[in-house]
Amino acid sequence: MPVYTEKDYPPLPVVQRVGIIGAGQMGGGIAQVAAVSGFDVVLMDVKQEPLDGALELMNRLLDRQIKKGTMSAGDRDEALARVQTATAMSALGNCDLVVEAATEDEGIKRKIFKELVENVKDDAIIASNTSSISITRLAAATDRPERFIGMHFMNPVPAMKLVEVIRGIATAEDTYQSIKSLCEKLGKTAVTAEDFPAFIVNRILLPMINEAVYTLYEGVGTVESIDTAMKLGANHPMGPLELADFIGLDTCLSVMQVLYDGLADSKYRPCPLLVKYVEAGWLGRKVKRGFYDYRGEIPVPTR
Repeated sequence: MPVYTEKDYPPLPVVQRVGIIGAGQMGGGIAQVAAVSGFDVVLMDVKQEPLDGALELMNRLLDRQIKKGTMSAGDRDEALARVQTATAMSALGNCDLVVEAATEDEGIKRKIFKELVENVKDDAIIASNTSSISITRLAAATDRPERFIGMHFMNPVPAMKLVEVIRGIATAEDTYQSIKSLCEKLGKTAVTAEDFPAFIVNRILLPMINEAVYTLYEGVGTVESIDTAMKLGANHPMGPLELADFIGLDTCLSVMQVLYDGLADSKYRPCPLLVKYVEAGWLGRKVKRGFYDYRGEIPVPTR
C-alpha cells in the first residue's frame, strides 16, 4: 500500500458518504445520527445479525421521535433509506469518511485498520470512536496518519450532544477542521482533547466509577446505597454502578487498564471486584447481569 507524505496527500473530499465499522450500540447510534443529518451511510459488521439488530433499534428510536412530534414519518423513511448494511469491508470503498466503532481492544482495532486501508479510496478520512486508546498509535496502523483522527461519541449517540475530537501527532489541520465541521452538521458539539489516555470525559468519569466499585468492594456501602447516595447527594441522574452497567463493565475495565498502563499511577488501578465481574461475564445491561440483575421486570442489585 502507498505511504503518503503531507506534501503529496490527496485533497480532502467533501464528506457525503459515511462508513461505520461495528453495528453495536455505538456504531448503530452513529449511523442513525448521520442518516438523519442527510448523509449516506454504510454500516458494516462481520455478521448480519448485529446489522439487523441495529436497523431494528434505529427504526424503534425514530418511531419514538414521530410519537413525540419531533420527526415526520416521511423524514424517518428517508433517513432509513440512506442506510446500507454490509458484511464485507469492500463495501466501504466509496466512503469519504470511515468511523471505526468496534470493541475497545487495540489489537482488534489495529487489525481492522490494516484491512480497511486496502479497501478505501486514497483520499478518505479514517476516524476511531475509541474511548481511551492512543490515536497516534492507531494511526500508525494505517497508510494515512495525516488523515486519521479520533471521534469519540458519547453513549447513547442520538441523545448525547458531545463528540471529543482527538488529533494524533500526525493529524493534518485540514482533517481536524473537516471533522469539527462535520460534528456541527451532525448536530453535535465538538470539544478538542489531547491524545492522552482516556481523553477528557473518561479520564474523569471512569476513575469515579472505579472508586464506586472500590467503595462496594470494601463494604462501605451496598450497590443500592452507593447509587442512591450519588443520585441524591451529588444530583447525578444515574448512580455510578448503574452507569457502569449501562456502559459495559468490560469497557470500564478496558479504559481503567489503559489509564493504569498509560499513566503509571496507582490511583488508576482497576478494582479487583470490577475484574471479577468481567471474568464472570457479568458485563452489565447488554448481558442482563452486572451490578444489577436485569432478567426480571425490576433491576435487582447483585451485591
